[in-house]
Amino acid sequence: MNMKKFSIVAKESEDGLWAQFTLPEALGPTEVKIYENIDAAAKAPIVQQLFYLPFVKSVRLSKQSLFVERFNIVEWKEVIEEVAAQLENYLNEGGIVIEATEGETIPVTIYAESTPNPAAMKFVANKPLVSASHEFKTLEQAAQAPLAQALFAFPYVKEVFLDANYVSLTKTEAAQWETIVMEIREFIRDYLSQGKTIVDPSLETSTQAEQSEKMPLAPIEEEIVSILDEYVKPAVASDGGNIAFEHYDADQKIVHVLLQGACSGCPSSTFTLKNGIENILKEMLPEKVNAVEAING
Repeated sequence: MNMKKFSIVAKESEDGLWAQFTLPEALGPTEVKIYENIDAAAKAPIVQQLFYLPFVKSVRLSKQSLFVERFNIVEWKEVIEEVAAQLENYLNEGGIVIEATEGETIPVTIYAESTPNPAAMKFVANKPLVSASHEFKTLEQAAQAPLAQALFAFPYVKEVFLDANYVSLTKTEAAQWETIVMEIREFIRDYLSQGKTIVDPSLETSTQAEQSEKMPLAPIEEEIVSILDEYVKPAVASDGGNIAFEHYDADQKIVHVLLQGACSGCPSSTFTLKNGIENILKEMLPEKVNAVEAING
């Protein structure tokens, strides 16, 4: 059950050269921006997505619309519905419309999305939040994360997980999402709109340093991490969680992982490990992996 889904309204211009794609709410810049190629759209990820289409000539982005000019290799009536669907999918997967530049404010939007874990909810922003994932199970652990600290002030917030452009919250058993989700969504939106600190820069730096200082991986471990990054992590992230490689037992051929965010404590995590992740690793690394086990599962 997704608490919110974006829908796009598409319309072709009278001369047939342009198509207008109206966003569900104000997500773009206050002034119209013009993009002639993908490089110029480095700060507008949604426009970059459009330039991957071979028939897109130029794009104009306003506060609530995308105006797309085509090359004369297709007619809009042939592709307009497909483009609208791609834009909808991009937004519904948490895609970013435009990044704010210095001195400019982009309206912040947050939508709530359920996860396979009934105790966890994912709150997705239209802007990047952190450069590395952070998990906080207590208020004390969130000493360097002001946003997490603020969320722990709500009596029903049990755990906080930050990653990329979303916040994943785990609630207490007594609370019901139907009665608290709007309050949390509006709180996160207002917090980000005010430009408050999400995590201290020192925490981001130390997290990245810890990752770089880990023991060098053996060749088989590098293969495992590569497979997890490419085939597993994107799906896990879409469910509001993360999976981190811990170590590989070469004698038992067991891969040990750490489950974070919505995946931690999820009733279906065992099924996902055994019937999803384990099967992928067994298939791609035959005779090298016997099992996958979560150190916190």
